[in-house]
Amino acid sequence: MVVTHKISLKTQGNGEMQDITPQVGRLVAESGVRAGIATLFVPGSTAGLTTIEFEPGAAADFAEALNRIAPPGLDYHHHQRWGDYNGHSHVQAALLGPSLTVPLVNGQLTLGQWQQIVLVDFDTRGRSRDVVVQIMGE
Repeated sequence: MVVTHKISLKTQGNGEMQDITPQVGRLVAESGVRAGIATLFVPGSTAGLTTIEFEPGAAADFAEALNRIAPPGLDYHHHQRWGDYNGHSHVQAALLGPSLTVPLVNGQLTLGQWQQIVLVDFDTRGRSRDVVVQIMGE
């Protein structure tokens, strides 16, 4: 069985992190799939998906680490071509990646006790984002 859904979100950008674990868990429960995988994908080149302990300290540490790797304020080639000054957003999103797969066991996401699924929007402005959730299994 394959079931596909979409989670729609409004974001503020600038590294905002949103916990989407409850929405994904609800979709898994409604699917009836007991054993399989949930694959998530965010269309777009300035947002990504990962897991983290979703609490203010870990979120701040994550943002600071990515800003050290690909700082906002540098003169990216992307700026020269498009003039939108979000080159760092594209680099950070590419480093994180647009997709995530979580195994399903007994109809549940196999996340650790302090592990949540998060969308991170790196763009320089708020946006409407969709996360495609595809649940596969039996």
